[in-house]
Amino acid sequence: MNELPQQLANGLILGAMYGLIAIGYTMVYGIVQLINFAHGEIFMVGGFGALSVYLALPSGTSLALALPVMLLGGIAVSVLVGVAAERFAYRPLRGAPRLAPLITAIGLSIALQQAIWKWYPDGKQARVFPQFKGPALDILGATVQRGDLFVLVSAPLCMLALGFFVSKTRSGRAMQATAQDPDTARLMGINTDRIIVLAFAIGAAFAGVAAVAYGLRTGEVQFRMGFIMGLKAFTAAVLGGIGNIYGAMLGGLVLGVAEALATAYVEEIPGMQQFGGGAWKDVWAFVLLILVLLLRPQGLLGERVADRA
Repeated sequence: MNELPQQLANGLILGAMYGLIAIGYTMVYGIVQLINFAHGEIFMVGGFGALSVYLALPSGTSLALALPVMLLGGIAVSVLVGVAAERFAYRPLRGAPRLAPLITAIGLSIALQQAIWKWYPDGKQARVFPQFKGPALDILGATVQRGDLFVLVSAPLCMLALGFFVSKTRSGRAMQATAQDPDTARLMGINTDRIIVLAFAIGAAFAGVAAVAYGLRTGEVQFRMGFIMGLKAFTAAVLGGIGNIYGAMLGGLVLGVAEALATAYVEEIPGMQQFGGGAWKDVWAFVLLILVLLLRPQGLLGERVADRA
């Protein structure tokens, strides 16, 4: 039990990253009923975009000064790729059978991986991402690395900003209308194409923030990192209630905490020693998803039209 605060902190940090990425899945699904399986790679290219900005800065630049510019660079690259994917890969297939955009998303995911692998300098190997130096901080009995503070601060701020945008702004209300009934929204004068692009852009921006948080936490970025993080984020979106932006973040937090606790404590259960440790963390994450879907198929919060964006 002495380790419980530490495991909860680890789970919240990991879950906040899952939640930021999951919002991109749930926003796109809420409007166009599309599972964008290339979203994990949009997260990945955001990490490489942030790293590229850092490498372009003068040598010796403090990470504290470089971080805002890196964040803007990562967001810009993710948004650019996300908007381009919507315009050139998904929009032409909007009226096609639902299997067509799904296959396209998988193909785009592979293409983005291979693009970084082939054309980014030393993209075949993990690239070192800058990290904050200095001793870790003690917060409520848990040891938190300085870089982890970024996601603990940015995730709540992003959620507050998104909640305000969706509920209080004209474009946010247009998103809700488009999610509820795109044909009627179009008849009421809403440019649904612009709303769909905006949903892709916001989801990609959140993925860019998560990519910077991932780099600061792990100290590296690599071309494969989007696959497992994207899969976990999709799991979080389904766990919280696909189409519900608050459910996406809640699902991410629940998944992260469950993963951390299972990694630490399952091996302490008699007869379960072989199922504990980091090697089984992905398995327990999906066991949790299966249990939630069996007991509550609509997810933890369900799908609420007012929150679909």
